Amino acid sequence: MPDDAPPRTPSPERTLRSVGELVAAGLLAPAEAPALARLAERYAVAVTPAVAALMDAGDPADPIARQYIPDAAELLTAPDEIDDPTADAPFTPVKGVVHRYPDRALLKPLLACPVYCRFCFRREVVGPDGGLLTEAELEAALAWLAATPAIREVILTGGDPLMLSPRRLQWLVRRLSDIPHLEIIRVHSRVPVADPGRVTAELAAALETEKAFFLCVHANHAREFSDRSRAALALLSRAGVPLLGQSVLLRGVNDTAEALEALFRAMLRARVKPYYLHQLDPAPGTARFRVPEAEGLALVAGLRGRLSGLAQPAYVKETPGGAGKVPVRG
Repeated sequence: MPDDAPPRTPSPERTLRSVGELVAAGLLAPAEAPALARLAERYAVAVTPAVAALMDAGDPADPIARQYIPDAAELLTAPDEIDDPTADAPFTPVKGVVHRYPDRALLKPLLACPVYCRFCFRREVVGPDGGLLTEAELEAALAWLAATPAIREVILTGGDPLMLSPRRLQWLVRRLSDIPHLEIIRVHSRVPVADPGRVTAELAAALETEKAFFLCVHANHAREFSDRSRAALALLSRAGVPLLGQSVLLRGVNDTAEALEALFRAMLRARVKPYYLHQLDPAPGTARFRVPEAEGLALVAGLRGRLSGLAQPAYVKETPGGAGKVPVRG
């Protein structure tokens, strides 16, 4: 289906959260439902109306549907796949905080997302129950950050931090801004492409801070930058929010030079600077998305000269045992 072709499946009016709802919406064949019922008990399902509107349910190779519609292959675990591929757990000094690098830390205030990607490296822990930190847990996390002067940057992740209400998000950004040694606040989110209606002037205002602030938008295909998504990103940009882009290299989604070029051009048109292209983390049941590193390196090399330097993200991977991101090299 061409990037600008209209969807063939009507968009639902609310987020679809079960195999039965996906079947009823025409996004999943009825014959597949019995095999996927067990899968849905283990891994969360959520497809927003905005995402469903981008899918071509009549195309089994549709790159949008492939990212979000469950597949029985997810029940198959390859020998090198692990529940916690980024090793968050060993680097968690207090609940909700991950401290892998000397000068920065992750803060995970919740584990809910607007959609649940079938390749997610936190797929064992994210879900609709939210994993929301209690008041006491969040205060303990903030106290740890305040008591650790080596931390210069905090990355709000999860889950998706923009699932918090604007009031709660504003409170959290202000609390982080009050920590003297923090210089940078970064937010990682799918919301601007997966649920752009959540991006309002109130939400944009909640991100205001005197600290350096960056919003890193996760998108993997050019079609995810719909009219509504571009409007949401424009609202954030006009509010002074710097926008970065991160993507995962995925088989059947963006594993061609043409798909990557279209993705990074779409990002730049939406004022999003491509920042990271991630090698897939080996989470359980994600082997169908895997692209070998050598192939990824060839794809990235093929973009040089045909794309502006502004459109060239760093191609990175997580090292085993939680040692952090490193460039993928031949």
